[in-house]
Amino acid sequence: MSYLEYSVKRVPTGPRKILHLNWPLVLLLTAVASVGFLMLYSVAGGNLSRWAEPQMKRFAAGLVLMFAVAFVPIWFWRNMAALAYGVSILLLLAVEFIGDVGMGAQRWIDLGFIRLQPSELTKITLVMFLAAYYDWLDIRKTSHPLYVLLPAILILLPTALVLQQPDLGTALLIMIGGAAVMFAAGVHWLYFGTVIAAGAGLVSAVFASRGTSWQLLRDYQFRRIDTFLDPATDPLGAGYHITQAQIALGSGGWAGRGFMQGTQSRLNFLPEKHTDFIFTTLAEEFGFVGAFSLLALYILIIGFCVASAISNRDRFASLLTLGIATAFFLYFAVNMAMVMGLAPVVGVPLPLVSYGGSAMLVLMVAFGLVQSAHIHRPR
Repeated sequence: MSYLEYSVKRVPTGPRKILHLNWPLVLLLTAVASVGFLMLYSVAGGNLSRWAEPQMKRFAAGLVLMFAVAFVPIWFWRNMAALAYGVSILLLLAVEFIGDVGMGAQRWIDLGFIRLQPSELTKITLVMFLAAYYDWLDIRKTSHPLYVLLPAILILLPTALVLQQPDLGTALLIMIGGAAVMFAAGVHWLYFGTVIAAGAGLVSAVFASRGTSWQLLRDYQFRRIDTFLDPATDPLGAGYHITQAQIALGSGGWAGRGFMQGTQSRLNFLPEKHTDFIFTTLAEEFGFVGAFSLLALYILIIGFCVASAISNRDRFASLLTLGIATAFFLYFAVNMAMVMGLAPVVGVPLPLVSYGGSAMLVLMVAFGLVQSAHIHRPR
């Protein structure tokens, strides 16, 4: 849809765009980020400058980016989708050659002012490109095998590159996020049923390959699976992370031990307490009430995104918003399931709460796209 067509449909222009922002969504994002600042201050033992202050600066920069992206017409982002996807693929390839190594994985590119994790960017650019593709495609061809093949390739390419880093958790999120856009676009459910059946067969093959010359996963990934199935088998080794997380979750009770009173984090029993396992600190200090309150904020964010997508008559904007909402849901759902022992430990941060630069800024840009879709929707 051209700029002229948008103008005819009375899309707000200039300063009026501020009035059409989804302000409840902005407030909810700020509330979740504020929970993160509070918990980062706590896990640092009352030290503001260690983690909380840098996170505040990143969120402030993220807000600026979100507003900047939001005020750009959504048709521009549709036209940029293919380029954005291509750049993210090139960055993933660059990681293989010049990427920084951390904790046994090669996932980052050092840009000086920030260590960029291209896989985080890919989650959003893939959604953009798929939304643009289905906006272009005749809806009657959505489930035609030929037109299902291309988006499948678009999803599998970055998934394979991220698996090489290795980063199984992010690869799965990329694949599921892309599949969600395909489903929302109207691809027939039989395709997804076939993939699920093939996935079950692959899981069987993965377990059968263990200890053979054609082993499909690395040893540490198998240890994560073993730990997930029975953490007590190695409570001081591979099962240490999840065991300590479960102790923290259980000790919080109904209302928690109190702010900065969590023993697991204060005594450094919790691993990665400022990143992947920060939710356990929240649950220990504020109990079920605090954990449920954060979950409620996340659900409200999803709700506002879905409501915006449903009310949007532009196919690209609607699919883009639904795809970003799905990616955001997967972020917090996988992290919470991971620390509660309901899913293997895969290194997925808690969105807007865990310490980190790439995830924070990419998410804020993503919500800028959601805001752009909301502001510039046909009226």
